Amino acid sequence: MSKFKAVIAVIAALLPVLYCAGFVFHFVRESGSLGQVGGIGLGPTVVGLSIVGLLFCIPLVFRILKLFGGPRSPATDGPAPGGGGDGGADADAMIARYVAARSSEGGAVALSRRAPSAGGPAKPAGFGRRRR
Repeated sequence: MSKFKAVIAVIAALLPVLYCAGFVFHFVRESGSLGQVGGIGLGPTVVGLSIVGLLFCIPLVFRILKLFGGPRSPATDGPAPGGGGDGGADADAMIARYVAARSSEGGAVALSRRAPSAGGPAKPAGFGRRRR
């Protein structure tokens, strides 16, 4: 089913290229030759259609490469199974270091609401709605 969708995508990407190429062919055929296209004033039109047609070729090329590229290997899709993919960092060890650092700084006081010093109002702990 995915190959069918890929073929439809290639056909859909081919349609604008054929449309622009058809106009260029028509204008060159009606004027007689490529040299006479500029003589009757269609030179900029043919050049513009050619550039737009070439720009439409970019997605066409990528879709054709995707169609014939085949399936990806599992190594390119993400981290290796069982490897973790985090460069050797251990989440439990990081949490333990954080908790140890917080406890050495007096984390219990930092986590609880502090009493106002010198009788002034307490500063808010962070962003959000004011408590009244």
